[in-house]
Parts: sequence; structure tokens; C-alpha cells
Amino acid sequence: MALANEIMGSRLIFERSSSLASPFQPRFSTKKRTQRTQFSINPFDPRPMRAVNSNGVVAAISEETLRISTVGRKQEEEEEKSVKFKVRAVATVRNKNKEDFKDTLVKHLDAFTDQIGRNVVLELISTQVDPKTNEPKKSKAAVLKDWSKKSKLKAERVHYTAEFTVDSAFGSPGAITVTNKHQKEFFLESITIEGFACGPVHFPCNSWVQSQKDHPSKRIFFTNQPYLPSETPSGLRTLREKELENLRGNGKGERKLSDRIYDFDVYNDIGNPDISRELARPTFGGPKFPYPRRCRTGRSSTDTDMMSERRVEKPLPMYVPKDEQFEESKQNTFAACRLKAVLHNLIPSLKASILAEDFANFGEIDSLYKEGLLLKLGFQDDMFKKFPLPKIVTTLQKSSEGLLRYDTPKIVSKDKYAWLRDDEFARQAIAGINPVNIERVTSYPPVSNLDPEIYGPGLHSALTEDHIIGYLDGLSVQQALETNRLFMVDYHDIYLPFLDRINALDGRKAYATRTILFLTRLGTLKPIAIELSLPSQSSSNQKSKRVVTPPVDATSNWMWQLAKAHVGSNDAGVHQLVNHWLRTHACLEPFILAAHRQLSAMHPIFKLLDPHMRYTLEINAVARQTLISADGVIESCFTAGQYGLEISSAAYKNKWRFDMEGLPADLIRRGMAVPDPTQPHGLKLLVEDYPYANDGLLLWSAIQTWVRTYVERYYPDPNLIQTDIELQAWYSESINVGHADHRDAEWWPELSTVEDLVSVITTIIWLASAQHAALNFGQYPYGGYVPNRPPLMRRLIPDESDSEFASFMEDPQKYFFSSMPSLLQTTKFMAVVDTLSTHSPDEEYIGERQQPSIWTGDAEIVDAFYGFSAEIGRIEKEIEKRNRDPSRRNRCGAGVLPYELMAPSSEPGVTCRGVPNSVSI
Repeated sequence: MALANEIMGSRLIFERSSSLASPFQPRFSTKKRTQRTQFSINPFDPRPMRAVNSNGVVAAISEETLRISTVGRKQEEEEEKSVKFKVRAVATVRNKNKEDFKDTLVKHLDAFTDQIGRNVVLELISTQVDPKTNEPKKSKAAVLKDWSKKSKLKAERVHYTAEFTVDSAFGSPGAITVTNKHQKEFFLESITIEGFACGPVHFPCNSWVQSQKDHPSKRIFFTNQPYLPSETPSGLRTLREKELENLRGNGKGERKLSDRIYDFDVYNDIGNPDISRELARPTFGGPKFPYPRRCRTGRSSTDTDMMSERRVEKPLPMYVPKDEQFEESKQNTFAACRLKAVLHNLIPSLKASILAEDFANFGEIDSLYKEGLLLKLGFQDDMFKKFPLPKIVTTLQKSSEGLLRYDTPKIVSKDKYAWLRDDEFARQAIAGINPVNIERVTSYPPVSNLDPEIYGPGLHSALTEDHIIGYLDGLSVQQALETNRLFMVDYHDIYLPFLDRINALDGRKAYATRTILFLTRLGTLKPIAIELSLPSQSSSNQKSKRVVTPPVDATSNWMWQLAKAHVGSNDAGVHQLVNHWLRTHACLEPFILAAHRQLSAMHPIFKLLDPHMRYTLEINAVARQTLISADGVIESCFTAGQYGLEISSAAYKNKWRFDMEGLPADLIRRGMAVPDPTQPHGLKLLVEDYPYANDGLLLWSAIQTWVRTYVERYYPDPNLIQTDIELQAWYSESINVGHADHRDAEWWPELSTVEDLVSVITTIIWLASAQHAALNFGQYPYGGYVPNRPPLMRRLIPDESDSEFASFMEDPQKYFFSSMPSLLQTTKFMAVVDTLSTHSPDEEYIGERQQPSIWTGDAEIVDAFYGFSAEIGRIEKEIEKRNRDPSRRNRCGAGVLPYELMAPSSEPGVTCRGVPNSVSI
């Protein structure tokens, strides 16, 4: 009954006898704790029943063995050794919900061969070494029973049992090996051993076990008990090192999809020069184009460029270590979302026929949500008869008005014309999808940091005091600066070096923009000037700089709307290529690769980081395949085109600093906050109603407190951090290999003290969870209505000397839409951001994790995690309260969207809220 309860998720209570000494008892737990941790659970807190974990497992010894013998000590030991007893293992295997014909066939074959001895074999390994062999003590092998009988079960999880015979000298189990003699891999979720004196021994596995024919080595799984390297029991030391060696590989050969090898490489698989010279792209990672490193696949080089790696195109999968691949429900969600992007792949003639089609008016954009794209194009049932579409596509067509009928984005759901207002334009700089570029103006006019010897003498800003003095509520410019009322979104330096090449692309036109914002007495922002810059040597007939201010008549109103659209296009590019892709996805990958290569699964820091690494390698591989690749979505749909990753590389080289990636440091760097020890989070926001920062600081503080509680538990002495060979190897490899182009930077934090480690880990968890959520899950709600923030612009703003000025004056709305993305570009972009904004059903949100009661064998840490989870719940309620507060005008008001991107929980789908643990989409 106890075993059944454990399998069903109930937590068992086992009191440990003080007379039983356990090798599982870690060094620190012998110390009496005189102070409650921040996340210690109050007895009155509602939570699951706590297991009193023994932190150890001791073999059950019969009373016969314990009797006081009158014979000599040697005889007693011999008798004790002869005592045998049995323990039982329950292995939980997760089945696929849907199997193809091949899967079913192999499954039946395995069921048959299992009966004749080709089965799944387990072997228990003790924490102790056998003094005779100097090898870890091992049980006799045992097989999983009834595999054949249970092969037809349709349950998501199937429990198999095995029976071990061990003797009383075995000691404590610390590891278990699994050998799969079947043809087919299987997903092993966990193993629980019952029969030892102190209760169940848990092995959280969550891993694919490959067939022995593909991977001859036995799989190694450790118990949930955390050990620093120096505390590893003697029986586990060799296995700990061996498992890490297996995960590192030898850096040679092409990886198979079933491999579990983590290694580094440069981004040399973005282009496809074998198809066309136009699809050749440089290597990112190295002196010319610095970049973080990605997961190595070992594919051969292309025929035309030895430095480029041969690509794998959809639908073929890109290699990531097997356990990093999407689980089934995630795969299904991802595949279903991609159906909305199917149109541009249907037939080339369809693409050619609508490529240049522009929207005629706002009503045609609205029709995408009301009618669906296929009906708008005049395609109905006859189209589905002509082309062999997948069954799921035709089913979707029959159940809706159009294949590409989109949900109405939130930005126009409450107020259809909100996006046109200046206050909404400014509000999105602090509460939209990219709230991390706004900065305080410290000198006016702004100054460029570009080298005038390279970019010419025309770097000086065209902004003057006359442009803004009328919008400062009676203040002088100097007074506005001194009272922290002037702010800016500055994309001048990041775009200007690339504008000549961008503007030479077909159908792409861009400026390098600066937007000046004024903080009103009500705490809201308003845009008061937009500077539009072109290179001084530009071939364009336009002046290199112009300033557009709020409108005073019909003509200036259209000019102002076009200027805001160009700002939105700049913003969309920097958001996607720098803040979202580079700073969360790409820059975290080296830390994840190094963690798997250098930190044992037993290491407490690996256990802490584990849920924050889920799916990141897989989604980054998908991005290399379809999003940032040559002619991929980013190049097709964003202003920078084929130069997008070069812009991203320049930002990595010139702007990215790990020590500035934490929220407080970033706010201070941008001048949005100043240090203030009297404030709750140690700093004062200069825009008090800054929803991203307000909510972000709540989550940052909760993460930091949880991490500090955890780190102090295992590292009471800084010397333990300095001498932790795995921890130091992880951090060193993350920097020197994973971020090799910044390896000599002086700004890397040290890793010598508790505060150092807390800061590093908090920053990583922040980036993987809250920061990524804030930058990702609002992409469709805000960007799905393309006029709000167009991903690209196709025309510059005409002035009176341009030949296009007459057509602009004749029909400004037509000119506006001819500047926007085309119909095809729009729908392709909408489909992608819809996918990226979608939560899958198996999402794990911050404050949650798999197997919450047994992910670690440290009961005090389990308690602390429940405390962290409770704090996340309190934060969610506080965010809900803030969104109902009418004094917070940047998140509450008529037609104003509440700020929920930091609200921790979410339902599946596009919700514009929810903070997953990891970068998983």
C-alpha cells in the first residue's frame, strides 16, 4: 500500500531512528540550524504533507543478525554476510500517446523477445566499495517483470517491477544501472526501491534509455540525494566521473539523434551555400563576428565552403541530445501552430501571385481575424480539391471560415484604435513586448558612441531644444534633465552601421531612430520627438537626419504615424534579434551545455538549474533551422534581412555583459533606477509606474531569496565554492569555451563566495524564466496587429524634394500601407509570432517542477521549495491587484491592457501571461 501511495504522488512520512547512522547523511545536516531560512514553511501554511526524509538508506537487517553473539567477532561478521534479503523496484515508464506503424510493430516484437530473455535489466550499486575488489558493491541483476503482458496497456504511465537480492553488507544504494535489450527505446521517468529499513529510495530519471544495440553501455542513474564532489561516497566516485565523460563525448564524428552528447560549436550552419551564393552566410563565433557557442552536431561541411556545416532542413530533425528533445505534447502543440504558416509553402505560384499585394485599408487587416486569409484571397473549397493537403489541414478548413483565420490580438481587442494614440505608443516602451530599451536621457542632445573616423562626421544629433521645449510642461530642457523627466529609446548606433546595406535590399527601407519621451505629472510617458537618421554618405536623396514632432495638421499627422511605424520596425528588430534571441536564447545555451558536461546529476547546483534548462537546446536548434537561417523567418520578415545576425553579433560584442543581465543591474545601467537601500528591492525606480520593472523586481527578489536559501544550505563556507571542482569547471567552461569571444573580459563576476554564486545563478534563472517570458509571450498579442509594430518597412518617409511626395499627398493611407509589410509578409510573420506566443500543455511554470516532493533527497530543501512556490502565488495575487489599481495608469484604464507578462501561471495557448521555468519556445 505504501508503494502504491508513493506512485500516485502521495508523500510518505518516515521517521528516522537516531540509532541508525547513514552514509546518505550529508556533512552539513549534522549541524543544528538555529535560524529559519527565508522559505522555511510555517506549520500553518497549506501545502502537501512533508516527508521526513532520512537522508539515508540502510539495509534491513534481520533480528537474527542483530542478536548478541557469544562467538567471536569474525564468526559474527561471516554470519552477517550470509544474510540475504529482497528489495523491490518499481520503474515508471511513460508511453507515447500516439504510435505510428513502425513503433507498434517494434513494440510487439519487443513484447515477444522479452519473454525469451531479451529484456530490461537493472543492477543496484552501493555507495560503498567492496574491500576485496576495490569496486562498488553491486546487487545481482534483476529484470523488469511483465513487460510483455503490459505492452498493450494504453495508459500514459506503466509501472513495472523488479526484485533484487542483496545481502546485509550491501550498505546504501546510490546508483542503479539499466540495460535495454529491446529493439526500441523507452522513456524512464523514475525508479523507486522499497525494502530498505528507512523507506523508499528514489531515482528521478526522466530520460530515454536506448537499445543496447545502439548504445552498448549501461545507463547510470543516481538517487535523488545531492552530493558535492568532495562528499561523493566512495562507491559512486568512479560512476560520477564516468557519466560525465559519457555526456562530454570526444568531440569527434557526427551525432546521431539517439546520442546524449553535449559539446560546443560556432554558428556555421546558418547559410546554405550549396544551393545558392545568395544563401551563403558568415560564421558567427570568432574574431570577426563574436557570438555565443551552440550545441555541436558534427555534420560534414558543405561542398562549396569548408567552413560551413551542411544544413538539415525541415521536416528532418536537427540534432540535440536525446533528453533535450520536445516531449510528445510539446511536439504536437508546436506542429499544430505551424499549420498557420502553411500557406506560403502550398504552391510557388500562390506565393508569386500575392507577394506584392498590399493592404488597401485597415478593413482588409481586420478581415484576417474575421474571415481568414484564404477567403480573402478568393480560395475556398475548390482550392482544397486541387492540392493534396494533409488531412489535418483539410479538417481545419472545414471547421472554420478560413485556414489562416487568426485570433484578434489583444492590442486591438479592448480598443481598436489604441495603437494609434501617442500615449499607447509610449506606454509600450515600459509595458509592451520590449520594455528593456528605454533609458533616461542624461545629456541633450544625445551623443553617439560610434567612431566618426569610420562613420563620418555626421554623427551629431539633429535634435535641438527647440524641437522639445514646447512639450515639457513649462520646464526648461535642463530642468527636465535634472528632475529625471526625459527618457529615450535609442536605436541610432545599432542600426546606422548597417543602413546602407539594408536599404540596398529589395523592399527594405529603414532609419536609425531615436525617440524622446517625456514623463508627465500623471506618471505616463508621451513621445515628443523622433529623430530619423541615414548614413551621411547614403545614396538616398534624402537628408541624412530629420526630426519629426507631434502633428499639428493632417499632413504632419501622417508623417508622425510613419515615423512611429519606423520606430516600431527598429524596435521589433532589436527586440527579436538582440533582447529576445541573443540575450535569452543564445547566451544561455553555453551555460546549459557546460552544466551537462561538468556538473553531475548528483550536484546540488545541477538539481537547482535543471528545470530552467528544459527544451532550450531544442528550441534553439529549431531557430537555427527555420528562424535565423538564410531566407528564414527573421530574414524574410524583419527589416534587417540577411544582416540580422550581424546586428545581433555587434550587440553581443559591444553591449552584452553578463554582470549587467540581472534586473537591478540592468535598470541602473539604463538610468531607470538608482540605488536606494531604503527601498524594498534596494533601488528606486525613476518611472514609478514601470510595470515590467515593478513586477520583475518581485520575481527577481523571490528567485534570489530561493537561490540564497539553497546555496547557503550546501556552501556554509566559501572555501567549499572555491574547491568545488565541478562547479568551477562549469563556470570556467561557460566563459572560456561557451562565451570564448568574451573570455578575456574583466567584467565576468568571480565565483569565490556565496554572494558570487547566488548572483550568477539568480541571473541565469531570471533570464531563463521571467526575462524570457516578458520578451516572448506578448509577441502575438502586441505584434499580431502589424500596424502596431511592423517588423519591417518598405519605404522611407518622403519629403517635399522626393518624387514620391506627390503620391503621398494624393493618398496618404495608400502610401502608409505600401510602406508596411506585404500581405504575405504579414501573414507569415503573424503565424510565427502566434507560435512563439503559445504555451504548450506540458509547460512548467516558475514555482513548479517535476516530482516536487522527490526531485531532491534533502527534505529541508523540499520544504524551502514549497515556500518559494507559495511566494510565487503571493506575487501573482499582487500583480492582479496592481492591474485593478486605477492609479497605475500604465496598466489600468479605459482600453488599456493589463500587464500580465510577469503573472506566473497560465493556461495553454496564447494568453499574454505565464512565466515558464525555461526558454522553451
